[in-house]
Amino acid sequence: MRWRVGLLVPALVAALVSSGCGVLGSSHEESLPYDPPSTVASAEPTTEAPPSPTAKPSPAHAKPKPKTTSATPTEDPNNFQLPACAKHSGKTVTKAQAKSALTAAAAKIYWPGSAPSLKVPLDLVKSVAWHESGWQADIVNCDGGRGLMQVMPDTASMINKRFGQNYDAGDYRQNAIIGTNYLAWLTRYFGDKYYKGSYDLSTSKCATHASMCLLNLVVSAYNAGFGAVDSGYAAKTLSNPAYVDSVRSLMTSCYCDRY
Repeated sequence: MRWRVGLLVPALVAALVSSGCGVLGSSHEESLPYDPPSTVASAEPTTEAPPSPTAKPSPAHAKPKPKTTSATPTEDPNNFQLPACAKHSGKTVTKAQAKSALTAAAAKIYWPGSAPSLKVPLDLVKSVAWHESGWQADIVNCDGGRGLMQVMPDTASMINKRFGQNYDAGDYRQNAIIGTNYLAWLTRYFGDKYYKGSYDLSTSKCATHASMCLLNLVVSAYNAGFGAVDSGYAAKTLSNPAYVDSVRSLMTSCYCDRY
């Protein structure tokens, strides 16, 4: 997972954003709130501990994918192709295994104490993973993004630290959990900041794929980082509309639904 180069700017969200390099996008680091107590292995993150940097996700694709139009597509709308600098490494899993892992990750409640109603919709998890990797667990991208959700090393470190876990991004099941946990983190962050503690990710709250609704903000930040989303929020502009449109379209009609 990583961010596109040049999209992030400094944001006053208790975070400092820094850009990196890469053909398809750059890894960026930001200081994030919601750190957990370091001595409690299963505690939810809190806002008490000092923030630490982490990298954000980005797609494994060289270009955004087109909208899908059929409710039951017969061709892969992604036409997924690996970037030239990416490679296959590690365990190959079937699409059925990938779907099972993503379904299990979406079923988890990541904030059981403070936000038990916050759940990441399965269609969002499946669509992000399809856009990022085509549900291929053995992809290692040129920027370090790995697996189904294209998890960056720093993103895995952030999730492990804040949630007191030891997830391995090289394991496809745990990779799905890291990516989904991060989507839950973004939902909590934007929900608290802009939507008065509402964590409703339903599409009914979004007039269009370009609306500044919570779902679109979360999708945008998964690719561009929350700093870029914060910067564009006042102007009511998404920094990566093509990425958001692609993922939102896949939520409606995805070749992955045949599996």
